[in-house]
Amino acid sequence: MTVSLARAPGPIDLKKELHGYFIEDLQVGMSAFYSRTITEADIVLFAGISGDFNPLHLNREFSEQTRFGGCIAHGMLTASLISTVVGTKLPGHGAIYLGQQLRFTAPVRAQDTVTARADVIEVNREKRRCRLKTICLVGDTLVVEGEALMLVPSRAQG
Repeated sequence: MTVSLARAPGPIDLKKELHGYFIEDLQVGMSAFYSRTITEADIVLFAGISGDFNPLHLNREFSEQTRFGGCIAHGMLTASLISTVVGTKLPGHGAIYLGQQLRFTAPVRAQDTVTARADVIEVNREKRRCRLKTICLVGDTLVVEGEALMLVPSRAQG
């Protein structure tokens, strides 16, 4: 059997291929989401990365005596899934996080599947900024809500 290797059509323009939305593409009402099942390993690794070894997240005996009745994930671990949405999907690659307001409304535990969602609520093309309503859900339960402010590249920038 003979295999023919086709020659690539040319160099890959990574900036073009990996780029997310430009400010000119964004419209109020656009949305994107990301889902992930949080594991005990995620919680332990996040504790190591962040330095947050609060026993509420890592010590079953301690956490069972709290109002949560067991270990819960770090709030910022859950909120980091919002960063995944805005950094990789909407507006996506090339956009810069300027700010995030958060309110934690319910705990997340290992084995919960968290869905982070971002909805465009305002677009300012002159300043190249957009505001997004951001939420995280476990099933139908709201666990995090807030707003993100993003600086979004323009096509005119090249």
